[in-house]
Amino acid sequence: MESPLTVSDQIKPTISPRPLAGVTVLDLTIALAGPFATLLLSGLGAKVIKVENPLKGDPGRDNSPYLGREGAKLVRENKEDISVSALNRLRNKLGVTLNLKHPHAREVFTDLVRQADIVFENFSRGTMDRLGFGYEFVRQVNPRAVYCALTGFGSDAEAPDGKAMDTIIQALSGAMHTSGNPEDPPMRAGVPFADLITPLFAIIGTLAALRQAEQTGVGQFVDVSMMGAVTGLVASEHFDVLEQLGIPTRTGKTAPRLAPFGVYAARDGFVAICAPQDSFAFGIFRAMNRPELITDARFATRDLRVKHDKELDAMIEAWTKTFSLADLLARLEANGVPSAEVRDPRTAVSDAHLVARGETVRLTHPQFGDVADAYGIGMPIRFSAASTGYDLPTPEMGEHNQLVYGGMLGYSLERIAALQTDGVI
Repeated sequence: MESPLTVSDQIKPTISPRPLAGVTVLDLTIALAGPFATLLLSGLGAKVIKVENPLKGDPGRDNSPYLGREGAKLVRENKEDISVSALNRLRNKLGVTLNLKHPHAREVFTDLVRQADIVFENFSRGTMDRLGFGYEFVRQVNPRAVYCALTGFGSDAEAPDGKAMDTIIQALSGAMHTSGNPEDPPMRAGVPFADLITPLFAIIGTLAALRQAEQTGVGQFVDVSMMGAVTGLVASEHFDVLEQLGIPTRTGKTAPRLAPFGVYAARDGFVAICAPQDSFAFGIFRAMNRPELITDARFATRDLRVKHDKELDAMIEAWTKTFSLADLLARLEANGVPSAEVRDPRTAVSDAHLVARGETVRLTHPQFGDVADAYGIGMPIRFSAASTGYDLPTPEMGEHNQLVYGGMLGYSLERIAALQTDGVI
C-alpha cells in the first residue's frame, strides 16, 4: 500500500522561519471576509486547512471573472476555468472536503479540531452551534484552541439577525454618507471595505488570544463583528461635531478641516495634496510663486486656512490645472509638499516596487501559469528575522484529503475511500 504524503512534503522550505510556523488553523470560512483572514494567517506561516462542503464549495469559487487556458473571461466555460477570487483568497491552503451535516462527520471533525490551534469561521450567528460544532464543542474537544467567529453583527444573543454582506454593513455603519458631495446619493466604497477591514481585527484578536493560550494552556472564544469594526472606524472621524460647526460630513474631493487637503485637477490627471501643517501649506505657496500668502490674514495659520478652505482650494486648483502632472509633482516635491498622482487600480496593483516587495503578487493559473495580467494581495508586512509569503496554489476542492486525513490524522486509504463513498468527505 502506498504511504500517504505528509503535510511537510507539500510546504516549501524557507531560509528564514515563518512567524506563525507550527500554528494550525482549521478554516471553515466562506466568501471574502473569512478567507481573507485565513489567507493572511497562511502568509505568516500558519498551516491552514480549508474545509469545504463536498456538495458545494466556497461560493468564491463561482465569482466572475475567471482565468483559464485562453486567459481572462467573464463566464466559466469549462472546469479548468478558475475564479480570480478563488485564486486570490484560497491560495496557500490545504483543501479538504467535509460535509458537517452528515451524521458521520462528527468523528472526522473531532479529529481535525484536536490538531488545531485556531478554529476560524464566518457563518451567520449560531450556524455552527446548530450543527453541533460551535465553540462549546471545540472547547470540550480541544480546550487550548482559539475559536474566532467573524459575524455581521456579533455572536451574542442580543445581536441582530440577518445576512451581513459588505454593502449591507457599509449602509448600516454610516460609511456610505462619508464619501462624495453633500448632494450626492449614498455612495458605496468600491473596495469592499467591511469585508477587508473586519478580518484585520479578527486576526488581531485571534493572535492575542493565541498568545494568552500559549501562556495559560486555555483557549477562548473571539467574537468580531463587521458592524462593530466598520462603525467604530466611522466613529474615529468626528463627523457629528464638524457638522455642528458648519462642515458637512461629505466634502467631496477635499477635507476642509485639514485644508489644503484633497484631490486637485492637473492638465492630464489629478494630484493628491496633503498639507495640513504650516510648513506644507507654505510649501504650496512657494511652489505657486505666491510667498505673500504665507502671511495673508486668511491663510497664515491652520485654523485660518480651515475657515477659508473653499477660497484656498479654488485658488490652488486654478494653479494646478495649468501644469502637467509631471511638472506639478516636481514643483510640489521641490518645495517639500506631500503629493502624489491619483492612479487607476490597474496601474497601482502592478507597481514594480510593490511587486518586488511582495505586497502585491501576480496571480497565475495552477495548470496554465501566467495567462492574464491579474494581481492579488501579497503580504504587506516584512520582518527582519522571518519570512512570509504564499507557496501553494489554490487547491481544487478536496485536493488534500489524502494529505490531511491520511498524513495528518493517520486515516488509512481504505477509510478515506469509505468516507468519500458515503459522502462524508
